Amino acid sequence: MPRRHPPRVNHNSRKETKPMLRIIGGEWRSRKLPFPEIEGLRPTPDRVRETLFNWLQNITPGARCLDLFAGSGALGLEALSRGADSVTFIDNAHEATRQLRDNLNLLKCQNGEIITSAALTWLEARQTDTEPRYDLVFLDPPFRKDMVPLICELLEKRNLLSDHAVIYIEAESELSQLTVPGNWQESRSKTAGQVTYRLFFRSPETETEPG
Repeated sequence: MPRRHPPRVNHNSRKETKPMLRIIGGEWRSRKLPFPEIEGLRPTPDRVRETLFNWLQNITPGARCLDLFAGSGALGLEALSRGADSVTFIDNAHEATRQLRDNLNLLKCQNGEIITSAALTWLEARQTDTEPRYDLVFLDPPFRKDMVPLICELLEKRNLLSDHAVIYIEAESELSQLTVPGNWQESRSKTAGQVTYRLFFRSPETETEPG
């Protein structure tokens, strides 16, 4: 009787493939980077990022950035690619921050600080004399949790914003108006599907009551 050989195993089929995000512009244009599959993690779509960074083209170079609820890090990585001085990435998912470290190492980038923490916890722990103060903030909290007003209030109270900081906020499109500090002025907004994204410019006035 002929010897039966065991079936061949295609080891490549066992490899897990992670979803990928693509850097839209700048030094790392078209680079693709993996991000973990985590429930609720939804990188800002390419088209939205392209529009956003067209708005920010004169602001991003040299900016100190804060990427709250960083997730895949798509916004902060895009900013670094386009010449931001530094980005602080905040996320509470260890898997997300671990992948961000791997991606920054892959890009040979040393301008990113990665902190594993809930955004509110991190903000509440800041002192009012905290340095650095951020020029550009990306705020993409979980939808339908009503987190935006408190996050914005803490950014002001903890003195985390430079005098003329720019704040980008993604929120569910049914939320027609956001409660933000009175010295923030909405500059631009656009809706894409279920997401409305807005850009606010801060003035250095002392008035910070929600408006």
